[in-house]
Amino acid sequence: MTGGVGDQTALQEILGAYPRDPRHLLAALQDIQAEYNYLSVESMKEVAVYLGVPESQVFSVATFYKALSLVPLGKKVIKVCAGTACHLRGAPRLVEAVEGALGIRDGETTADGQFTLQTVNCVGACAMAPVVVVNERVYGKMGIADIPAMIEKEREDEAEE
Repeated sequence: MTGGVGDQTALQEILGAYPRDPRHLLAALQDIQAEYNYLSVESMKEVAVYLGVPESQVFSVATFYKALSLVPLGKKVIKVCAGTACHLRGAPRLVEAVEGALGIRDGETTADGQFTLQTVNCVGACAMAPVVVVNERVYGKMGIADIPAMIEKEREDEAEE
């Protein structure tokens, strides 16, 4: 969040979609993350006030779930599955290939804010191993040679949007 008026309005709209009940904490955080690509300290404080829960509870939930991020993510999050099937079929080499192609390490975001690389435990697509997921797009049976084309496709798709 940049702190602008539009940001505050969007945050209030997200929170307003939920009753003021603590059981909606995780869902609200997920929606805020979807809107801003991360959870700012300010947004988490707003959630605490809105839902009437301690800030420590909001921070605890935000840091417990790996799907939530306290730092801005890239527009495209590249998730390389490291589950057993993917690992056995070369996922570690795919991570290295993405790192080399983008000049970042696992968990980092490119300087232009376009891509974030994450290694995840399992995406549930073992029959397609090894699997890479970029936002909602699934790439199955990936090889090292497929990485440059995948990144190029994602860059082109971003340019079209």
